[in-house]
Amino acid sequence: MNENSNIFLNKKILVYGLGKSGISTFNFLKKYNKISLFDDSKIIKLKKKFKNKLISINKARKLKFDLIILSPGININKCKLKNFLKKNSKIIYTDLDVFYSFYKNKCVTITGTNGKSTSCQLLYEVLKKHGLDVKLAGNIGYPILSVKNIKKKSIFVIEASSYQLAYSKFFTSRYAAILNISPDHLERHGSLKNYISAKFKLVKNQNKDAIAFINKHDKFLLKEIKKKIHKCKIIKVETKLNSKIVNSFKNEYFLSKSNKDNLAFVIEIAKKFKVSYNNLLKAIKNFKGLKYRQQVIFDNKNISVINDSKSTSYASSIELLKKLENIYWLLGGIPKKGDKFTLSKKYCQNIKGFIFGKKFKKFSTDLKNKIELRKFSNLKQALIGILSDIQQDNSIKKTILLSPAAASFDSFKDFEDRGYYFNKLIEKYLNAK
Repeated sequence: MNENSNIFLNKKILVYGLGKSGISTFNFLKKYNKISLFDDSKIIKLKKKFKNKLISINKARKLKFDLIILSPGININKCKLKNFLKKNSKIIYTDLDVFYSFYKNKCVTITGTNGKSTSCQLLYEVLKKHGLDVKLAGNIGYPILSVKNIKKKSIFVIEASSYQLAYSKFFTSRYAAILNISPDHLERHGSLKNYISAKFKLVKNQNKDAIAFINKHDKFLLKEIKKKIHKCKIIKVETKLNSKIVNSFKNEYFLSKSNKDNLAFVIEIAKKFKVSYNNLLKAIKNFKGLKYRQQVIFDNKNISVINDSKSTSYASSIELLKKLENIYWLLGGIPKKGDKFTLSKKYCQNIKGFIFGKKFKKFSTDLKNKIELRKFSNLKQALIGILSDIQQDNSIKKTILLSPAAASFDSFKDFEDRGYYFNKLIEKYLNAK
């Protein structure tokens, strides 16, 4: 335990938000503290041992807590206990803070607007191939406090979201990486400035012996560095890898710009762990990518289908729109505040947009005079509309692209739920297995 460890011992703690992160926090801290649980949802399904700790909103407001551990999914400005949280902002912490208080392990923490999960997964596989005891955790789907069998030599690869970083008080990491910045989650952070500040907190909290990797070509990050609010060493990563380097890995997954960027960061970080070239080569060559991220799920002589459900902004969709041909683009959901469609008209000529959901007006305004658009009530109907169009013309190969450029919460639990549902639709209508 380090010098901050006593802060989470023998305390009266409220864990707010009972998703994966909140439940793992409770399980980790219950043997050290008196824990109460609260969640905004009235219909949350909990095991008996959790229900016994669940308190009402009135009781939560009346009780005095030493600490509050806030799950990243809780928006202080819109949750049921918003006034209570604002009043007690000085005692709000995150599971990342808890982790840092109990462990001294070497960590690589990766954040950014796009590519976090892919970069974390790739780095994890590279370090594992090199024979290191490596743990993958964080926003990628494995809460940091749920990790088991931790040893002194264990190395953590952590994906951190802007939500986690914004609420964290003192979490820091031996190595930190910010892949890129583009407007995102502005409805939560309030402004681009606040969003960047949350991301850069990862670097700001590092000490002089730590190292931060940032994108050499990202204007927002370069501007933030000039403020000199950091103590750590900065390595500016050259993301423009030459074709000779990329081709040496013999993996088509890294032909796209975004995945080349991810690869560049992983190569730079791997150097700090003295990963051998052979282990690096093997791990990258065999990397399959993650589900629902530019994932080809069907391909024949007439149709190619790509599931990019992870796309929640125009910025994350544009690369594929520039790269592909004869595109039938499925988009829809909850648009991001401040998001702008910057793809030039020359790339839009071979794109047909099929918008699903209730936000047709917003998307049509954004894409006005650039892309031919059609409106559908849901994803299923939009796909049926595409297949109907395609059947009328088999002269050239078509690409069906699910890259929603919006959050999924209007109709789905999350982007994975949306991606899974789309896969099932393709299985049904194209007999894909």
